[in-house]
Amino acid sequence: VRLVESGGGLVQAGGSLRLTCVASGSIFSINTMGWYRQTPGTQRELVANISPSGSTMYADSVKGRFTISRDNAKVTVHLQMNSLKPEDTAVYYCNRYVLGESDWGQGTQVTDSS
Repeated sequence: VRLVESGGGLVQAGGSLRLTCVASGSIFSINTMGWYRQTPGTQRELVANISPSGSTMYADSVKGRFTISRDNAKVTVHLQMNSLKPEDTAVYYCNRYVLGESDWGQGTQVTDSS
């Protein structure tokens, strides 16, 4: 299974970015898809995930600002990030999980440029 993220970059506080993850090599529609983030010296943390049925879950720190969505036909999951804060700076990773199997993308950097 291969996950490829894109959409990261420099953004000023209050700005927006949209991350995209394209999956291949698995039956995408049956996977729970998630976005995680990690900063140096810290553990990777869950930002948001979306189940095969479309149920979503968000970290408290991003509720109301970030939106996760999936397009099964395009085997793609997005993370729309609005009202970005300096503390959102991190490497963002796409994850897929099903029946005990999990894979990660290579990550995409999001950096506050303020």
